[in-house]
Amino acid sequence: MRLRKLAYACITGIVMSGPIQTALAYEAGDWLVRGRIIDVNPNDDSGDLYTGAANLGEGVSVNEDTVPELDITYMLSPYWGLELILAYSQHDVDSRGVPSGLGLGKVIDAMVLPSTLTLQYHFLPNATVRPYVGLGVNYTHFFDESVSGVLDQPGAKVKLDASWGLAAQAGIDIDINQDWFANLDVKYIDIQTEARFSGINLVNTANINTEINPFVYGIGIGRRF
Repeated sequence: MRLRKLAYACITGIVMSGPIQTALAYEAGDWLVRGRIIDVNPNDDSGDLYTGAANLGEGVSVNEDTVPELDITYMLSPYWGLELILAYSQHDVDSRGVPSGLGLGKVIDAMVLPSTLTLQYHFLPNATVRPYVGLGVNYTHFFDESVSGVLDQPGAKVKLDASWGLAAQAGIDIDINQDWFANLDVKYIDIQTEARFSGINLVNTANINTEINPFVYGIGIGRRF
């Protein structure tokens, strides 16, 4: 939430600071490199945590994380571009709604790499303020997964399945000078996974299906090459 408020304040300040004399006009063959600070805010939903027929809880929640992001856009024409988005974040997965007395709390700690490629349409490529939208595909790889909390026992392991899904974005570039620009961007990424536990005493194996589906809010700066 703080990142979104800061983003709106910064963009408003740039727009109101006065007219920019020369627009940074996009052309076919341009490379746009942006660095952003992003807030990955899961819009999560999940099934119950099961081991066989036993229900260990009524689902899990995934916490948010704020991290740096790099993206690279290649302009196919002044209006159309391909953007590759690269960032990874760390997320805790907490049990919620568990039956009284179990108190599972945090159950998973994992790193998430949601590589995303979008096809963008830039509405005003010759203006000083250039909005765009994008639609594309996402491949999410989970790594460094570990079991946490009361389930963290010798030999306990967890594996999160990789995920393919759609991604959508909307954003705006605002000129600073002929090469540099400020950027505000929001994305929605379709991420679904199944967590598979093994080696847990009295349980041995367990699994849970989870939809993470984060909104990703970003603010940054970019340069044309």
